[in-house]
This record gives sequence, structure tokens and C-alpha cells, in this order.
Amino acid sequence: MKPRISMITLGVRDLATAVEFYEKGLGFPRMESPPEVAFFTLNGTWLGLYGREALAEDATVPAEGHGFESFALAHNVHSEIEVDEVVAQAVKAGATLVKKPQKVFWGGYSGYFKDPDGHLWEVAYNPFFWVGPTDDPI
Repeated sequence: MKPRISMITLGVRDLATAVEFYEKGLGFPRMESPPEVAFFTLNGTWLGLYGREALAEDATVPAEGHGFESFALAHNVHSEIEVDEVVAQAVKAGATLVKKPQKVFWGGYSGYFKDPDGHLWEVAYNPFFWVGPTDDPI
């Protein structure tokens, strides 16, 4: 097996609001898809948005959930300035600022926001290596 994450699907309360945030607010390129789901092409993977109840039903798990869900999505960028820009763009689009961008203990620079459904995103600059699904630097 070659380990990879090919798609990340987020369960959302309001698909239209989530699509607006990712497509118009953050500028993620949307793919054509059926009306009950939205897909965005990212560099080396896809992001899917699907109704929270429907996603839970598909996985045969309860839809209830709150608080910290034990994971964060990360978007790595090329500079500290870009971290500031992306976090500001997300907040302007309706995200909630969780942690202001700042220098962090591991030697990089990062900040956190929550999307309109509470999914936690880290935006980070790591001066020690690039992170991406291909061999190309970010």
C-alpha cells in the first residue's frame, strides 16, 4: 500500500454557507458535482463538503458532536507574511480566529482558525522543510 490521503470530506450544517466560505471566501476551485455535495480541487487532493447528518448516516455513526474533534487540517505556506494573509482572508470570509499567527515553539510561525462549522485549520510556515503531496516545494 502507498499511504496517501486522496480526499478530506467535512460534514457541514449548511452546505451553501460552507461552499460560500471555501469557494468565495478562500478561493478554493470548485468542481462540478451533484447538488447535495461540493468538491474542491486542491494541490494533490480534494476537499469534499457534505451534510453532517448525511455523512454520519453514510458512515453509520451518530451525527452528534461538539468541542474539539481531535484533529486539525493544515495549510502550509511559503512565509510568515503569507500565514498572516491567509488567516486574515479566512477571518474576513467568516472564520473564527482561534490563535493569532505567531512564532511557535518548533521554530516556525502559525495561527489557527475555525471554519463556519467549527473545523480547525492551522496555517503554518515551516522554515525547515516543505510539505506537499508531491516532490515540488509548496
